[in-house]
Amino acid sequence: MQIKNSQNRYGIVAIWLHWLMAILIIGLLALGLYMVGVPLSHWKLKLYGWHKEFGMLVLLLLLLRLAWRLGNIIPLLPETIPRWQKRAARVVHWLFYGFMIALPVSGWLITSAAGLPVSFFGLFVLPNLVSPSENRLLLFTEVHEWLSYALIATLCLHILAALKHHFIDRDDTLKKIL
Repeated sequence: MQIKNSQNRYGIVAIWLHWLMAILIIGLLALGLYMVGVPLSHWKLKLYGWHKEFGMLVLLLLLLRLAWRLGNIIPLLPETIPRWQKRAARVVHWLFYGFMIALPVSGWLITSAAGLPVSFFGLFVLPNLVSPSENRLLLFTEVHEWLSYALIATLCLHILAALKHHFIDRDDTLKKIL
């Protein structure tokens, strides 16, 4: 397997980053949906801690992924795909990059507005981005929640499109990232 991307296929680094981040993001979405319903307890605080730490890991991996993407070519989409679908695919991918920035940052803002620290797996503590404020806390919480719902919708669209290409169109779009 090649390390770098080619015109026909993603390289192993891009593939690993894609699937690692997919697992982390889907896990964070599931954890986020679960933890908000847990009664206030030591367990809930532990869940929030993990959610923040893994959210910051996504932000860190995003920097690596962006650097890798900018330094590599992007495999070509099959000629049989209509132009509007090619544009839609690019828009969805850039939306994902936006979500991978906005969600961790909005979570970091929530924690900062609550006056709490964001630890990165106990290795270091990130600085607060804003001073504590109940109004900011409510605003950033609302933004984080709606961004999460938008990410879920975009993720479902992405998965459905990949499955359509694989099972209905029978092209190699999905195979390029497997």
